[in-house]
Amino acid sequence: MKIRYCWRCRMEVPMLDKEESEIASKLYAEGFQEFKRSKKVPLKENFTKLLDYYNELTGFGETEPNAILHHIIDLYGPDCENCGKPYRTNEVTFCPKCGNKRQF
Repeated sequence: MKIRYCWRCRMEVPMLDKEESEIASKLYAEGFQEFKRSKKVPLKENFTKLLDYYNELTGFGETEPNAILHHIIDLYGPDCENCGKPYRTNEVTFCPKCGNKRQF
């Protein structure tokens, strides 16, 4: 886990590393499987295991299961050399936050 800026949330959040994100993805899939089995329970309640895992791991207090799946380090590029925010992907050529042109 590492604290990094999230472009969607517009704030610094705990991002999961590869191993942590694999566990989170499995728990996310299990939440949908549980929903298919018992449709009487609201969809969001089926992701309790995922939310508990993320919150215990990070201490963050996330309430939105979908947000966890975009809080994964490998989805983002390296940090901008100018402002320090991560590039949105590994392929982008400029930083949308400060306009820095990325050096490859």
